[in-house]
Amino acid sequence: MRCIIVDDEVSARAIVLELCKTIPDLEVVAEFPNALEALKFLKHTQVDLIFLDIHMPKFTGVDFIETAKDPPKIVLTTSDKNFAIEAYGYDFVIDYLVKPITAERFQTCKARLERAFQTSKLEHVENSIAQTEDEDLYINIDRRLIKLKFGEIQLIEAQGDYIEIQTQQKRYRVHSTLKKIKEKLPESRFLQIHRSFIINFTQIIDIQDNSVLIERNVIPISRSNRPELMQRLNLL
Repeated sequence: MRCIIVDDEVSARAIVLELCKTIPDLEVVAEFPNALEALKFLKHTQVDLIFLDIHMPKFTGVDFIETAKDPPKIVLTTSDKNFAIEAYGYDFVIDYLVKPITAERFQTCKARLERAFQTSKLEHVENSIAQTEDEDLYINIDRRLIKLKFGEIQLIEAQGDYIEIQTQQKRYRVHSTLKKIKEKLPESRFLQIHRSFIINFTQIIDIQDNSVLIERNVIPISRSNRPELMQRLNLL
């Protein structure tokens, strides 16, 4: 898990940082003295958890909560006990730590975080299963609807206003875009590895330098997409 700490007090950030070190799989990737800097950071970096102070000058933790789009899970930290009931009205608020935060109280917080993230993992698995239950896709070719099974699709290439879908037996040219078909493909099998290519990564034969081999097709991997591809693969 990746997290950030947002608090205008240096000492408060230091205490939370030390407490975070007691959680083995939690990595603190950044600290911020105000919520505005944290918002800017989150525009280009994804985290799983935020330790967020409520009372900060100019832009408060509450302002952050109401401004952030699809925020990660949050643990609120404050010296104000009166906001607790309102805080738990937000689904993504996991805990409410009153300063000074004790090691004993933080143990309770750790348990709540563990339960929350375990639930998230289960939901992710359930969503993946739901995606793979729909095992086929219909494409429109000359006013005919042709059914393709996801397992048969090897790669999809963008060609101007068209896409070319290659299966184990045939190629199909369809008037569509990569973006549109990507929305209909299960993430458990398909990944865009280049601006012009989506591949069924379960059918990769070989990876060398900046390309993958699927059957006899060599497909380029863009530098920005390579890390996600490597993360998806079951590496030894």
